[in-house]
Amino acid sequence: MRTSSRKKKGESSCRLDDPKTQSLKGELVSIIMPSHNSSRFLFQSIESVLAQTYQNWELIIIDNCSIDNSVSIIEEFTNRDNRIKLIKSKKKESIAIARNRAIDAASGRYIAFLDSDDIWLPEKLERQIKFMNECGLVLSYSSYYLIDEKGGINGVFITKEIATHRELLKTCHIGNLTAIYDTFRIGKKYFEDIGHEDYALWLDILKQSKLVRGLRVPLAKYRIRDKSASSNKIKAASWQWNIYRNIERLSLIESIYYFMHYAYYGSTKYMNQDNSNRYSKDD
Repeated sequence: MRTSSRKKKGESSCRLDDPKTQSLKGELVSIIMPSHNSSRFLFQSIESVLAQTYQNWELIIIDNCSIDNSVSIIEEFTNRDNRIKLIKSKKKESIAIARNRAIDAASGRYIAFLDSDDIWLPEKLERQIKFMNECGLVLSYSSYYLIDEKGGINGVFITKEIATHRELLKTCHIGNLTAIYDTFRIGKKYFEDIGHEDYALWLDILKQSKLVRGLRVPLAKYRIRDKSASSNKIKAASWQWNIYRNIERLSLIESIYYFMHYAYYGSTKYMNQDNSNRYSKDD
């Protein structure tokens, strides 16, 4: 008898390419969350992890010398749930070093990332881990909603299903808050202590493997803050140039070529992304 399964909206039609992946459901996911003076948004971020339909996770929060009540909020959660772990930095560190310390402490097969002001939708882990198992992926990601400081949805960023090293050099469509990588396949991967450290990591992974794909359905909410580092366009451009020349070791001509694409896509990345009703939370 011929059977068929209905694919959810925004989901890839990837087929199983490794019989071993059928038995890998339920593997531990280590969620990396850096925090610095995040008390305003921290509760929502942690609650979005607790609300996951996929429950085999550990949340490693590294507090980077907060002077507000962030630590008190985190400790309330660690007392409630032993899957939530707190690491306190003794001195202020870059976000890359903070994340790397948390990765060192991680026990899970999968490494996922969530900043302390962003939010996951409840099926985020379940859908992405299933997707990775079915497709044998080393890295997966998804689309995400754009929210303001009050949590209002301003739009949605629809990502590309396929990621290649060449295309990612032109523009980054992998949101850090949606990325998950598989340590069984590529080992633990760490951030360079530079600006756009997450972008540099995805490029490094893509040089190692082509098994990187995304889900077009939004599975997270990215908070755009008035004074975020990424809002400084001049600084962001210098970070991008540094990655081209000093991390990727591109020639001057190649760097100019990709930087022109970066400048174009950077100016249009969130334009025409106000179709926030294109996907519902239940898709």
